[in-house]
Amino acid sequence: MLIQVEALTHRMGGRTVLDLPAFAIDRGEHTLLLGPSGSGKTTLINILTGLRTPSAGEVLIDGRPMSRLSAAERDDLRRRTIGLVFQTLRLVSALTVRQNLSLAQHLALGRDDAAEVERLIARVGLAHRADARPRQLSQGEAQRAAIARALCARPALIVADEPTSALDDANAAAMADLLLASAESNGATLLIATHDNRLRGRFPRTLELTPPKALAA
Repeated sequence: MLIQVEALTHRMGGRTVLDLPAFAIDRGEHTLLLGPSGSGKTTLINILTGLRTPSAGEVLIDGRPMSRLSAAERDDLRRRTIGLVFQTLRLVSALTVRQNLSLAQHLALGRDDAAEVERLIARVGLAHRADARPRQLSQGEAQRAAIARALCARPALIVADEPTSALDDANAAAMADLLLASAESNGATLLIATHDNRLRGRFPRTLELTPPKALAA
């Protein structure tokens, strides 16, 4: 198993925002994490990737207890194992697309592989935009750049938070297909967290979250 979760709960401001008994994702399995606002999707993503520590429960990533590691150990595991596509993308504005990928690769692997960077840029259809900075990109181009950056370290797990929420139907379908194809070509597991019901049925497995009972109204 690449991801294992047991009895996971998280509380914020005295309220339970996530209550998940158990789930697991195999290596190479692509999963849609679907649920409305307030169901805990982003909280779960942040816990799985070590950006937040749960109030209770266990999270294993590639056999390691992410929820019990030190901050430095979580950072190391995330860099080596997980490629993140944030909802806000978080590209470095002062760097070109190529430089964003090179930086991510160097931070994750401690080395540079220019040929791999160029391959990934071409794979997401941005070869003609490699020297553009984020502010010069369209929203769709910036999202593709963020996907390429997430693949730089050949991660075992790709996690994308709401990658299609701002896209029209055609571009949402294209983005989902690109993420799936990129994961397949890199031998990675893909987990997409979204409230976008248009993606239902495009993934072999869907995990649906609902707001904890105390929040549902």
